[in-house]
Amino acid sequence: MPAARSRIGAAAPDKRSGREGSYDASADRRNARATVRRMPDTPLSAPPVPPAPVILGDEPGSFPHSVLAERHPAIVRQVRESFPYGPEQHDALDALLANCTKGVVEPLPADAHDVDRWSAWGMDAYTGRSWFDVPWLWSESHFYRRLLDAVGYFGPGPWQGIDPFRPSKLAELDSRETDEELAALDELSGRPVAEQTAALLHGSLWGNRADLGFRLSDAEAEERAAVPGLVADDSDTLRTLLGGTGTLCLIADNAGRELIPDLLLIAHLLAHGRIGRAILHVKPYPYYVSDATTMDVVDGLRRLTRAPGEAAVHGRRLWAAMADGRLAVRAHPFSCAPLPYADMPDDLRAELTTADLTVLKGDLNYRRLVGDRRWPPTTPFAEVTAHFPGPVAALRTLKSDVITGLEADTEAALVTAEGQRWRTSGTHALIQVRS
Repeated sequence: MPAARSRIGAAAPDKRSGREGSYDASADRRNARATVRRMPDTPLSAPPVPPAPVILGDEPGSFPHSVLAERHPAIVRQVRESFPYGPEQHDALDALLANCTKGVVEPLPADAHDVDRWSAWGMDAYTGRSWFDVPWLWSESHFYRRLLDAVGYFGPGPWQGIDPFRPSKLAELDSRETDEELAALDELSGRPVAEQTAALLHGSLWGNRADLGFRLSDAEAEERAAVPGLVADDSDTLRTLLGGTGTLCLIADNAGRELIPDLLLIAHLLAHGRIGRAILHVKPYPYYVSDATTMDVVDGLRRLTRAPGEAAVHGRRLWAAMADGRLAVRAHPFSCAPLPYADMPDDLRAELTTADLTVLKGDLNYRRLVGDRRWPPTTPFAEVTAHFPGPVAALRTLKSDVITGLEADTEAALVTAEGQRWRTSGTHALIQVRS
């Protein structure tokens, strides 16, 4: 386990950035011109370990191939049914469905607000190539960008700014399962603070599989499992880092029932003086179906404040923290980039450098943190994250092939019990820290 760092220090200054849905085309062009032209799968700051092969989607039967060949067409069909789109949107969705399965990567329209940015991110290099023959991370990201074009998200027109995934996000927030999770907070509030912290940390880790009620009644279930759900656990180090009055950056993953535990964890840490300020990074526009945007944060806060009991207390605490600056939301354009965090722009790197700790949530952020490559599972987490500015932690449920930082005996036990299914099943998770 990594050695613990000194506790969080002074709060970082508040550096403002753009709001969700607002785009600065001139800034796009300036940033694009400042970007070093390179092949997008080559990081600016190479890790000190020999790079593993970049993951592609060209192998039939592989998980990445199934995402491109099966999941993306299913998402197009789902989006078609989510709103009463007109003929123009239906035609565009049909064209995207044909293109992403049988066609080649096409450039964004010349008048797209972010065309320069995507050119710098590799669009020029990958145009004309099969979606299956370019880096999987890039292919996925470009698919979601083209999907928003197809439904008119970027306008102008009546569908401008309408999140095509919003119905499913709201349905999660209003579900019976969410009611049960929030009700469990009433019992949790009577437990010792350390126990509350541990429960909320695991709630944030597991998201909509957290089941706080179960964890309160059977806290030792994880230890009894033949192959533990947690394949790496640096939670003690993480709790040590969350022990002061400084700034926590939390880079969010999904909305709905997965964002609620993130908000509850932030509220708890603020209330008990474990941090002085939190900066919540979300996506500037809808992405990967369920990824959180600023509007999803607002929906989550409203869901908490209208709930009964302790959940409403947390919600009001967060609402007040937004008003006085102890909780801020960021939506940096690089949050939707098809590139690893090793390639983050200077302004984002400068902001993250001011944080005393950055926590990255979820599978996609993990892929971007360590690099979407076929690393040997025992590759040291500290080495592949050495590029990141400052202490960093990953809270991730395993839903793709990328994995680093495992002990050899842990990997062997997983393979013996499950073959390679453990990498993508979502039944295992990790808490990794590089301090």
